[in-house]
Amino acid sequence: MTLHRTTVTKRLFALLASTSLIMTMGACSSANETQSHETDSPSTATATDAGNVVIFTPSDGITISQQTPLSKWEKLVPEIVSSLKDNDVKGANITVKAAPSLDKQSQSVQDYVVNHVNSTSDDADSSDKTTLVVAPVADTTESDRQYGDYVSHAITWNGSSSDEDAQDYAQSAERLVSALQLAQNEGMKVVLVSNTLQGFTPDVYVPMTTAEQIGQLQAKQLVSKLELDKTSSDNPKHIEVLLPYDAANESGSTADATFAQGVFKGIWSVLGPYFKDGKAVSPSGTLTSSSTESDWVSVAFDAAKSERVKSTLAGRLGMDKDTSRHTRIDGIISCNDYVAGYASEELNDLGYTGSAADINPSITISGIVDNITGKKDLKKQSVPDPAQAPESDDGDSDTEASDSLDEQNSQWPIITGYGAYVSSIPNIVNGKQWMTALENRKTLASDIAQTCVQLNTSGKLAKLTFISSVAMEDMKVPTIQEEALAVSASNLKKTLIEPGYISLAEAGL
Repeated sequence: MTLHRTTVTKRLFALLASTSLIMTMGACSSANETQSHETDSPSTATATDAGNVVIFTPSDGITISQQTPLSKWEKLVPEIVSSLKDNDVKGANITVKAAPSLDKQSQSVQDYVVNHVNSTSDDADSSDKTTLVVAPVADTTESDRQYGDYVSHAITWNGSSSDEDAQDYAQSAERLVSALQLAQNEGMKVVLVSNTLQGFTPDVYVPMTTAEQIGQLQAKQLVSKLELDKTSSDNPKHIEVLLPYDAANESGSTADATFAQGVFKGIWSVLGPYFKDGKAVSPSGTLTSSSTESDWVSVAFDAAKSERVKSTLAGRLGMDKDTSRHTRIDGIISCNDYVAGYASEELNDLGYTGSAADINPSITISGIVDNITGKKDLKKQSVPDPAQAPESDDGDSDTEASDSLDEQNSQWPIITGYGAYVSSIPNIVNGKQWMTALENRKTLASDIAQTCVQLNTSGKLAKLTFISSVAMEDMKVPTIQEEALAVSASNLKKTLIEPGYISLAEAGL
């Protein structure tokens, strides 16, 4: 749904309404879905200098596929809790609450804040030693969830909408903002994770990867691997973009296209100049030298079903009806690992052979496997010049020339994805998928824990090197900055296996 900024008057009214609840509510606990560590009731900060930390996150997003990315809330939250304990926050002073919707989450946050203020009214300093870590629940589509739970969304709403669903959503959002503002007014600190809230400025913001950054990351990896800067318009690279998009949400209403548009905007900011110069072309003609970021619809498709991914790719290659001859394809930006996995399956079914490691090779498949299993370090080879346009010898028959060309056209392309699905890792090891990416989850958990302790103890963040100042809601806000991890076969061991994100068995080894 399209959501817009609510009025200042409504936000102030909502804040006053939340404040008045302090006088009328007792210490009742929320009936929402919650999960607590050690205790679910508020603890005073006098028990430890590190104070209280309360974590509010969405419940894990549910996808129709059994394939899920590593970026799940159920993975991040325990790591934050563990890091908090490493930073001397007692388990009894850590509370975790998960909610499946913004409505339930806003009620849970409101209940906690009001109860906490009531229970600590006799201790003026206790609220100063409490930090709320809040990841607001975003209204996402199935295709959005294919990227993982953490990717950033801007949560906005229109409190004046005549649509009943929009009104309910606005009420939930305004309740959450009011509760968080009340918490700040009472001396508590708020760390906002991943999603922004219209009209709210946190004490610290923890952005995750945006849709535009996801597109840019994959496009840059493709440009580098295909060496597009060395390519000429006489022998352009053939590239397709598979952009998953749900035209309607679960309720049947028109879905918000902002995320899909953002992904393509990031892709086109990198690939656009190469298409314009003729160094890249689209076999399907969906993208041309005159395409702009507004042409995202031309490459968008419904990826809810695996067969739709496969049929879309076959159609783009002109091989949906005739598979006797292969269409040259050098690179496929699949946007996420769900799409990348089925794109790989379809290429295999269509008879494409080889692997991404064969294209401008800096490493070999055997070297990849030996490196991951600890047998030897990768030894990089020199990168050869890009292949020239195929030329047939004068003495070759038409049939021989055609067969030779088809053999070259059937070379396996570079395939990019995002999400670091466990099911996709074997494809990266064997070179069927060139790269994926994920949030730097373990480092983010440590950063968040250190930030909470600093806020509770001194309120000063100057010594935290991962904190920078970023403009937000017309204010400078301390922001935790960690780049996403780009993963390919060459760094898979160091990036995923050694830190413990996946095991050797999950990597197919």
